[in-house]
Amino acid sequence: MSKLFGSIEAGGTKFVCAVGNEELMILESATFPTEKPEETLQQAVDFFKQFGSSVVAIAVGSFGPIDIDRGSETYGFVTTTPKPHWANFDMIGFLRDQLDLPMFFTTDVNSSAFGEQLLDPSLKSLVYFTIGTGIGAGAIQDGEFIGGISHAEMGHMFVKRHPEDLAFAGVCPYHGDCLEGVAAGPSLEARTGVRGENIRLDSHVWDIQAYYIAQAAVTTTLTLRPEKIIFGGGVMAQEHMMQRVRKQFAELLNDYVSVPELSAYLQVPSIANNASATVGNFALAKREYDRNN
Repeated sequence: MSKLFGSIEAGGTKFVCAVGNEELMILESATFPTEKPEETLQQAVDFFKQFGSSVVAIAVGSFGPIDIDRGSETYGFVTTTPKPHWANFDMIGFLRDQLDLPMFFTTDVNSSAFGEQLLDPSLKSLVYFTIGTGIGAGAIQDGEFIGGISHAEMGHMFVKRHPEDLAFAGVCPYHGDCLEGVAAGPSLEARTGVRGENIRLDSHVWDIQAYYIAQAAVTTTLTLRPEKIIFGGGVMAQEHMMQRVRKQFAELLNDYVSVPELSAYLQVPSIANNASATVGNFALAKREYDRNN
């Protein structure tokens, strides 16, 4: 019997569940909105149950913060998320109660970073940001995640305020005007009263947004010196945003250190629709299966 590996990309807006083969190819997937924990996770369970015993392990890449310390009493929990109903919820416990399988638990951005590294094995280091409903980042060095006592939370780094944006308080319920507070998708509507997809492309608000995202890239460059920084998520899905970020990055870095050509250094994901997270999860599920057998 051929083995199948499962992926759950648990995003703040939607869940993407998929199964793949040992070549890490996506065979089937399903997408549904992120609602209350029990009903959302039950849909994930029902998706995997249709494949019976063929699925031998699952990797979950989740919005955070989450507890990834296997020795912790709250391992597998979503912890201090501002997302309603999800704070301090035992995600892995719920899944294991119904799916008796080995499971690997990490952040959604770690899954994406792992997938991107698999897709370009020549890379020894990279950082993957998602700029969407929230902001997060995962870092890979020599095939391993960077993190100490837990996963990185680079989406909540503090940034210098744009001089034309000083009156905006930010939307992060914990920090106000951290990176997520001033550059995540909801900050656009909070400033303008208009959803991001309906804002004109020539609006100056995009330059303000790019200023903060470019700062994150500069900080990442100076602290981790990765070979590549990848920006995924709905905000960066618009081609004009990457052009703005590269321009602002060059101005902010001011040639202080050398980086590759910006068209190669600051990039969008290798696969559309953030499928790099799914590929990464298949590989992490396979590794977890091998660890348990």
